[in-house]
Amino acid sequence: MTSALAGTGALVRLALRRDRWLLSGWILLFALMTGFSASATADLYPSVQDRVAAADTINSTASLVALYGRIYDPASLGALSLIKLTAFGAALLSVLMVVIAVRHTRAEEESGRLELVAGGIVGRHAPLTAALVVGFGASVLLGLLTTGTLVAVGLPSGGSLAFGLGWAATGMAFTAVAGVTAQVSTGARVAVGLGLVAVGVTYALRAVGDLAEHGPSLLSWLSPIGWNQQVRAFAGDRWWVLLLPLALVAGLVPLAFLLRARRDLDAGLIADRPGPARGGLAGVWDLAVRLHRGVFVSWAVAFLVFGALLGSLATSVTGLVTSPQMRDIITRLGGEQALSDAFLSAELRILGTIVAAYGIAAANHLRSEETTGHAEMLLATATPRSRWATSHSLAALLGITLLLLVAGLAVGAGDAIVQHDASQVGRVVATALGQVPAAWVMAGAVVAVFGWVPRLTGAVWGVLVAFIVLGEFGVLWKAPQWLMDLSPFVHSPRLPVGSSDVVPLLLLTATAALLSAVGYVGWRRRDLSP
Repeated sequence: MTSALAGTGALVRLALRRDRWLLSGWILLFALMTGFSASATADLYPSVQDRVAAADTINSTASLVALYGRIYDPASLGALSLIKLTAFGAALLSVLMVVIAVRHTRAEEESGRLELVAGGIVGRHAPLTAALVVGFGASVLLGLLTTGTLVAVGLPSGGSLAFGLGWAATGMAFTAVAGVTAQVSTGARVAVGLGLVAVGVTYALRAVGDLAEHGPSLLSWLSPIGWNQQVRAFAGDRWWVLLLPLALVAGLVPLAFLLRARRDLDAGLIADRPGPARGGLAGVWDLAVRLHRGVFVSWAVAFLVFGALLGSLATSVTGLVTSPQMRDIITRLGGEQALSDAFLSAELRILGTIVAAYGIAAANHLRSEETTGHAEMLLATATPRSRWATSHSLAALLGITLLLLVAGLAVGAGDAIVQHDASQVGRVVATALGQVPAAWVMAGAVVAVFGWVPRLTGAVWGVLVAFIVLGEFGVLWKAPQWLMDLSPFVHSPRLPVGSSDVVPLLLLTATAALLSAVGYVGWRRRDLSP
């Protein structure tokens, strides 16, 4: 066993050197977000009565409960100030840990670098061990730094430690999940995709579980993100819940090593199927469809199931409104239909943000094809540069559109079946398609960066996260409106869609087209780069 782990320390140092800026920046960002949220909430709700009223409003609004969960101690400043970061922040952290773990395992194998490293004194299990050590260490460091930040802004030390350890345990759990997904397929994109699907499913389980009743249902207890919420930092500090993600880690880590031991280098649990004896691809357009279709189908199935579930819940949200003040506000806004529209709008905007992640990943295929040398081989033929780039860009844009169409149809159908009103489908689909231009902007940003600074295409992920954070916390942090308006998602329409939404959508579409055009100019002028 010692020989199988030989070289682990060197690989850990190499991984930390490669990710020193990435990990440092994200850990600092997460910790500062908690401190800013706590201090801003203290200024916004200075008295216990103010905090109780705000907490009751959140707990009475189904869309907010689905997004962030419930506040279990309305009088607690910590519980109120960190409501957005308890579940939503844990999901963002989980995504980061999935990317980090796959980056140092399956991505290294796919690029061929791990094969070169394995030529030295490196054991069979050393790369996976190093990736887990880095992920676990980053999660624990983030948890401790977050604890210190919360204590520094004046929150109770017990609740601060419970919140920090909850984040740490969640990060460790999804590091272990990624360790398993990295053994399943031969592609890093698929491994990351499976990990993100796990994050999305667990978040959906928590959302539905919290909506089902006024306390957590069984679905919430099936979710690692739900476990983090049930630690109830600043609302009772239930320490024993931390054992659940640690138990998950204890089960998944041996499974990851077992799967790694049963496969060869650069192979996967699911073996690649041999292709036909004669190729059937007519050109770069067929090739782009072939490369993108597997991931697209997986996303489409997830959106279909999740959308139908959300649509079926929309009409039941009025039963969760227990505050008389909230019922009075809803009545003035248009009754139960207004609450249902608010819920559907919130969920469709989230789906629009998630689809933007798909668009970024699909457009980033331009860079991955270039670094692997596939683009060089294709461009050595009579294929023009612009046609090759357009094939992947168009695949990203069409994928975004089709996914939101599927989501709109699924949400609308689920809502129509429950309400026995088929007229709901059209308006929901229109709102879903209204999220398309904002996601196009993010895909266009990838094309622009690819054209001029290809090594920085991954930075667009950071821009997406910055927009998400700005949208979630900008109002709380009193960010200026001009800064809020930089996010394309701010300009996406809500239910019901009106004529006033046309101009913002046209401007977003024009922005996406301009970014793509800028990228094409750079791509035509520069040389291929590794």
